[in-house]
Amino acid sequence: MELFCSQDPTSKIIPLPNHRTRTRIFTRINPRVTGPGGLRRSSRRSGWLVRAEVAEAATALVEQTGGKMVVELVGAFNELTERTKKVQSSSSSNILFKSLKLSLPIFNTLPLAPDGRSSLSKALSLALLLADLQMDAEVIAAGILREVLEVGAVSIFQVRDRISAGTAHLLHESLRVKNISSKVEDLDDESAVALRKFCLTYYDIRAVILDLALKLDTMRHLDYLPRYQQQMISLEVMKIHAPLAHAVGTNFLSLELEDLSFRYLFPYSYLYLDTWLQSHETGSKPLIDIYREHLLESLKTDSLLAEMVDDVLVKGRHKSRYSTMKKLLRDGRKPEEVNDVLGLRVILKPRPRVDMSDVGERACYRTREIIQSLWKEMPHRTKDYIAKPKANGYRSLHMTVDVSESCRTRPLMEIQIRTTEMDKLAVGGTASHSLYKGGLTDPEEARRLKAIMMAAAEFAELRLKDFPSTNHKGIEIDHRNRVFRLLDKNGDGRISIDELMEVMEELGAPGEDACEMMQLLDSNSDGSLSSDEFDLFQKQVELMRNLEDKDDQYKIKLNEKLQMADYSGLIQVYS
Repeated sequence: MELFCSQDPTSKIIPLPNHRTRTRIFTRINPRVTGPGGLRRSSRRSGWLVRAEVAEAATALVEQTGGKMVVELVGAFNELTERTKKVQSSSSSNILFKSLKLSLPIFNTLPLAPDGRSSLSKALSLALLLADLQMDAEVIAAGILREVLEVGAVSIFQVRDRISAGTAHLLHESLRVKNISSKVEDLDDESAVALRKFCLTYYDIRAVILDLALKLDTMRHLDYLPRYQQQMISLEVMKIHAPLAHAVGTNFLSLELEDLSFRYLFPYSYLYLDTWLQSHETGSKPLIDIYREHLLESLKTDSLLAEMVDDVLVKGRHKSRYSTMKKLLRDGRKPEEVNDVLGLRVILKPRPRVDMSDVGERACYRTREIIQSLWKEMPHRTKDYIAKPKANGYRSLHMTVDVSESCRTRPLMEIQIRTTEMDKLAVGGTASHSLYKGGLTDPEEARRLKAIMMAAAEFAELRLKDFPSTNHKGIEIDHRNRVFRLLDKNGDGRISIDELMEVMEELGAPGEDACEMMQLLDSNSDGSLSSDEFDLFQKQVELMRNLEDKDDQYKIKLNEKLQMADYSGLIQVYS
């Protein structure tokens, strides 16, 4: 059987790289301009016309099997690498790219998940969560491959041989972590603490984070289950996984896991609390953003503070629904006594001097004076952990201010003030509040755990680091060219029909799809794709994916608004 890319007599036979088939592709390599029936296009066309043709080509590619899979491959890879700084080296890029090539053909054969999502959508949601956590390529690859491993489409040994030994190890570890709750008969507080410590001591910390991200993805899509199953899963997450997420420092995971568990376990309480918190908001801009910007501007315009620091950072956060509920119910506080519904953290970078520590402390106290000029301080709630550090070494200034206006009462706002060194110890060191939240109150135990976590991360980073290479000389290595370089295997600066067909075959697509893709994207008809031609294609893929994402966002917002308009007293858990 022979497949023709062109009827031009100057076409040349190019053998397929896969010797198992005798299919041959005919493609033009004559660079001269052909007649009216040829593929050669004028090089004098305007830029908008080229972009329009590429847009049409990208849309046409989605109609064919191979083109659709290349679009998914390029789009998924670019989105993942844009979200994380950990996939910079060529070895990291290769691991991620190979895992997508291996899994995409399998995802297209799998049925929809019970929650209604496609297997590809589910795997990419997990991978994007891991990318947002700035995990390395092996962890993200393990997240992509977890689904195909569980359905038996690939084995641990195949992952080891085709992707990397590190990715196979993480998949094996994550399956062990998955069954951690089965190690105890009764999930009481004591056994939950023991399980968390066991996980942190005996499992690869990256596999623990992979499992936590998978739990969060599951919790975001529980509505299809009966209520009793929602409650069983939520109770396990609340007892084991949310505190575990605190302990490993993945705060946004832990807070969302707590809030989602709270929502499913106590739906009415969640609804009342959420309504109370939302009642403080006015307008389209969140209060915390308004206060954060106001404070940052005041700090940056202060001349005394400017003499002491090089940079000022102000972070804002809302207290989670679950944490607020604990203070109201468990601690018996009144709503006006919850002094950290709103929270700001000021981080100061002192100017480099011999007495930098002393300068940093003076900058913290100057910041407190500026805040006192903006809002009314509640003196009995001020805590000076700079003058009197905690036993674990924690240092910071804590103050509570009243941000109420004459016409409207606001919840009290907590503000923490610290230097970059103090923040480093508080967030990532043995004084980390996350370790305390995870149940590790012994400083020595926290120090040992932190050393294990850091060692695992540093070892993975060293293993995935690039070594000097002579390949792709003269080609700028940046994000835009990353997929292009992975497809351009011989490093000559162009993607040939052989190279395009090879990736098509790896994706399980027919050879003629590669030929059609080359014709659609090869704007100068020289029989190969330049980096500029491929970049136009990537931009169109990005546009298509952005439109799909926007459609999903609008669908969620419209659904929420329609539910509110027809509100029956029950939240979405019961729908």
